[in-house]
Amino acid sequence: MLALALLLDAIFGEPDALWKKVPHPAVLMGNWIGWLDGTLNKGGLRKAKGVIALILLLIPVYIVARMLSADIFFGIFEILGAAILLAHNSLMDHVRRVAASLGSSLKSGRFAVSRIVGRDTSQMDESDVSRAAIESAAENFSDGVVAPAFWFLLLGLPGIALYKAVNTADSMIGYKNEKYGEFGWASARFDDLVNWIPARISAVLICFAGVLRRKDRRGAGMIDAFSVRFDTVLAEARLHRSPNAGWPEAAAATALNVALSGPRSYDGKMTQDSHINPTGRRELVGDDVERCVTLLWRSWGVLFVLAAILALPRLL
Repeated sequence: MLALALLLDAIFGEPDALWKKVPHPAVLMGNWIGWLDGTLNKGGLRKAKGVIALILLLIPVYIVARMLSADIFFGIFEILGAAILLAHNSLMDHVRRVAASLGSSLKSGRFAVSRIVGRDTSQMDESDVSRAAIESAAENFSDGVVAPAFWFLLLGLPGIALYKAVNTADSMIGYKNEKYGEFGWASARFDDLVNWIPARISAVLICFAGVLRRKDRRGAGMIDAFSVRFDTVLAEARLHRSPNAGWPEAAAATALNVALSGPRSYDGKMTQDSHINPTGRRELVGDDVERCVTLLWRSWGVLFVLAAILALPRLL
């Protein structure tokens, strides 16, 4: 089921014609989160209310997913549900659009990247835009592909649906600011928890895909190259402000030999974040974004092959 869902998502992505007629499940989750936010995020005891909001989000999501995962029609609803909640094709389209827009103008590139990152983009140069796109691509490969696949493999459709709900809640209310610092605490912490293992799996997949780029790597040479790269990731991932995002970002930085992260602007304030892979190239261009897309498609291929191998015993 996972292998088929990955394949369907890779081929069809997010069909606009369908989602113009019916709301995407993530949109429905977002609408419910918005209602919970507007209803509960006021007055005192906001941290407790945030816990209640998360529970009220997860219960209906679980019930609907459990009903749809009934073993009928050879599990077709479960396969389609998983394919809908995976997001590799659409992620790569959005990231590739940044590279294409940079080829047109810096202004277009800034606009394109503003759709996939939450930082200030108005003063970005080409290097900043390219770096932001690569960071977003690497992090969302973990959040939008590997983590959903991981939880689907463990718990079926309820697992991937619950994960998507938590991840959506974190993206909407999991901010460390005055409005959401307490109310979004539960969603943010739970999102960190459910992404802990997938983030590290993502780093392994990206490192392995990076080694595969070199055709002269064979046998022990490939193992040694992977070991060196992953040792670098182990050291660099800890420098990131996030307990999870640093892993796929460090793997991508190492594979592409570029420096990621570093100071950036949020709400007009510059951070003092450390660079990931600081010895890598810092002047980035749109072609580096394209290289990242190629790397992540190759990483997706490794994930698909692993899923297909896991499926073989059931098919034989």
